[in-house]
Amino acid sequence: MIITDPAQIEARSMQIIESELTAEIPEEHRAVVKRVIHCTADFDYAVNLCFSAHAVELALAALRGGCDIVTDTQMARSGVNKAAAARLGCEIHCFMSDPDVAAEAKTRGITRAAVSMEKAAKLKKPLIFAVGNAPTALLKLCELIDAGALAPRLVIGVPVGFVNVVESKEEIMHTGVPYIVARGRKGGSNVAAAIVNALMYEITR
Repeated sequence: MIITDPAQIEARSMQIIESELTAEIPEEHRAVVKRVIHCTADFDYAVNLCFSAHAVELALAALRGGCDIVTDTQMARSGVNKAAAARLGCEIHCFMSDPDVAAEAKTRGITRAAVSMEKAAKLKKPLIFAVGNAPTALLKLCELIDAGALAPRLVIGVPVGFVNVVESKEEIMHTGVPYIVARGRKGGSNVAAAIVNALMYEITR
């Protein structure tokens, strides 16, 4: 039978994921893992997603407090559910397209992703970072955290690719900040947005 109702499609998808999910996943991580599998159809995330201790609990507390969310791509920003964010009082930022970021990156010979993280560090509200594309964004976050210039409530580290990707994910896991990381080469802006949405849905649905 062909299902056309969007709510039924999502519900049926989640039923299929639940029936095929064989990995042992802690209950507090399950909604995030399932949401990522839902957006990728890739069950490797049941194993690849790594959570620091109490990461979900701390992220939910930050979201309930109306923290802001910073993404490294406009695609990730577009994928975050705006209605859910608005209900929580969370603003979503992406500075990658800002002219001052582009100019600074060109002057210094570094990536816009790195400069955009420096700009985000100046925001006054508590922050959740969702990095789905640029490992240089994760590396800059590590630098800012180590320097005491930034204390994120959560770092979602899921850049995809080949250069600096694995290394940047491993580094963020040793900074002492709460994290959700997709170990290895897999990830993407859609995965970053899916994790943010999964966390928000725990509160708003």
